[in-house]
Amino acid sequence: MSVWGKIIGGAAGFAIGGPIGALIGALAGHAVDVTVEHEQLPPPDSDSDDRSATRQVAFTVAAIALGAKMAKADGVVTRAEVDAFKEVFHVPPAELKNVARIFDLAKRDTFGFETYARQVARMFQPKHPVLEEMLDGLFHIARADGHVHEAELNYLQRVAEIFGFTEGDFARIREANVGPDKADPYTILGVTRETGNDDIKQAWRKLVRDNHPDKLIAQGLPADFVDLATEKLARINAAYDKIAKERGIN
Repeated sequence: MSVWGKIIGGAAGFAIGGPIGALIGALAGHAVDVTVEHEQLPPPDSDSDDRSATRQVAFTVAAIALGAKMAKADGVVTRAEVDAFKEVFHVPPAELKNVARIFDLAKRDTFGFETYARQVARMFQPKHPVLEEMLDGLFHIARADGHVHEAELNYLQRVAEIFGFTEGDFARIREANVGPDKADPYTILGVTRETGNDDIKQAWRKLVRDNHPDKLIAQGLPADFVDLATEKLARINAAYDKIAKERGIN
C-alpha cells in the first residue's frame, strides 16, 4: 500500500498518536489520542520495514501540516505556494482532495507548528538528512511567490532549531535555497574557499552518502519526495565537479 493509502485508511493514526495521528484520524473520521506522551513513534534510526513505513506516513503528514502553517506565516496563502506544495509532494490526482483536507485541517487546528516539528523530530536523530529534506521542501514553498518573507524565515529557523540544526547549519541551508548566489558550489557543499582540497572532498563524500535517495527512503523519506532528493544530490555532485575542475582535484 502506498503512503497515501495508509494515510487515507486512517489506521496509521492510531500507531502514531499525537497531533500527527489526530490529523490522520480526522481525515478518516476516527478519534485518535493526541496526548504527546502517549505517542507510539518508532525510535530514531530504527530500521525495520514497519517502522520505516510508520516514519514515512508521519513524515508526510507532518510535512503537509508544517507546509500549511508555513504558507500562512506571512499572513496569506498564495496560489503559487499551493502549486509549489504540489510540486514537492507529487500528490496523485486521485488523492488531491484528501491532501487538501489535511492541509486545511492543519491550517485551522489548535496545535502550533512547533508541536508538529517536535513530534517528527523525535523520530530521527538531530540534524538528520531526512529532516534537512523537509526543510528544503518548506523553503521551496516559501520562495514560490518570489520572495521569502521575514516571518517565513523566522518560522523556518525555528523548525530547524527544533530539528537540531545549529545557526551555522541553518545559514548553509538558507543560503543554498535562497542566498544571494544559491548556485555557489562552496555554499552547496558547506565549505569555504579557504577549505583545503582534502576537506572539500571529504565534505562532498559525506553529503553524497547522507543524501542518496535510496538511503533516505530506507530511513523514512517517502518515495513521493524522491525527486527533491535526487535534484539535491545532482546539485551536490555538480558543485563538487565545478570545484574540482577549478582546483585541479583528481
